Amino acid sequence: MDRPLKLGLAGLGTVGASVARILAGRREHFTDMIGRAITVRAVSARDRSRDRGVDLSNVEWFDDPVRLAAEADIDLFVELIGGAEGVALASVTAALERGLPVVTANKALLAHHGVALARLAERHGTTILFEAAVAGGIPIIKTMRESLRGNAVSRVFGILNGTCNYMLTRMEHEGVDFDTVLREAQALGYAEADPTFDIGGFDAAHKLAILTSLAFGCEIDLDSIFIEGIESISLEDIRTASDLGYRIKLLAVAQRTETGIEQRVHPTMIPADSALARVDGVTNAVAVDTDLLGSVLLAGPGAGGAATASAVLSDILDVAAGKTVPTLGIACEKLQPYRRARMRAHEGGYYIRLQVADEVGAFAAIARRMADNMISLESIVQRRKDHEDGPVAPVILITHETTEAAVREALEAVRRDGHLREEPRMIRIETLA
Repeated sequence: MDRPLKLGLAGLGTVGASVARILAGRREHFTDMIGRAITVRAVSARDRSRDRGVDLSNVEWFDDPVRLAAEADIDLFVELIGGAEGVALASVTAALERGLPVVTANKALLAHHGVALARLAERHGTTILFEAAVAGGIPIIKTMRESLRGNAVSRVFGILNGTCNYMLTRMEHEGVDFDTVLREAQALGYAEADPTFDIGGFDAAHKLAILTSLAFGCEIDLDSIFIEGIESISLEDIRTASDLGYRIKLLAVAQRTETGIEQRVHPTMIPADSALARVDGVTNAVAVDTDLLGSVLLAGPGAGGAATASAVLSDILDVAAGKTVPTLGIACEKLQPYRRARMRAHEGGYYIRLQVADEVGAFAAIARRMADNMISLESIVQRRKDHEDGPVAPVILITHETTEAAVREALEAVRRDGHLREEPRMIRIETLA
């Protein structure tokens, strides 16, 4: 039997404590599975006295995770601190410089520094494993980095943020307005006190940046992602979408186009009968379109101690078994520079909500601006209600397939005409075909 794998664990929060408990409770099972024992040799956490449900009395404690990574007698460094900078970055860097493999759940770290860290790992003959960094317990990283290696990927897309999916589900099923459901999500621990990172689409963007690199063999480029959150989604949007046979989801999409790679995160109307539309609550789902296998969909818990710990353990077991792959799927020298597609060349249908002044000529002007930009309308829904600036007519437009550039140009012209009482709201419609 091989000698035990000694690991250093930085971060004993919900996920880290779960990992430590499972390793202790299933020690014999894991030893039988891979032919060697796995032991937690060193840990780093802020509070040594906190009860984490596992005996750590024989484990070496470090107040500084960077020192743990640089000096502890370990074979593997597990980073569960979080954050793109500071001690998380410094400790991972220290471990790689020693030639230690690293397991991390840190999406922000990889989205901001993934390529540089992958190159550092290569120089020192090691790798980074990060199954837990994207979509919680769903094995999407292993699937893309290993199982789909023989396929050419044309698109990867999905629901990557459980907070937003929970909120949109509640709004639709219970008729709860955005502000109320946000407070509820915060009370349940699904959203932070400052929820911007989740509801603004930034969390999903970090995950998408990583998936894009794996899908297309390119460098990670977080800055090239178009990001739009769910803050402006109203109950009216939710109900109208349902009436039209759609559901609204915060969708993260990366696809190869003739002009480059397009990355975007935004609310999207998708057909209500599609598999992705039926993903509710805090569940995540990722779909990958390939040339050989067709479309593959993986769904499951996107967060939580047990789900994330499951993904971390999968990576630890791979290291223990001697199974390693390049950090980003291929050697860094083979990574292609990221080439950004023209975002506004995206084609499809669009949902447009306008608050229009109820006055002579307003609707004719809107129709003219749409025609000027070669936009054909599939349907128009008009309602009337009072507004603090005078009578307004809420108008819902559904376009046939057109370009985003055309829609934005038309809406800018409508805005200049002075017929709108609020900023227009636009939601893309995806067929998912």
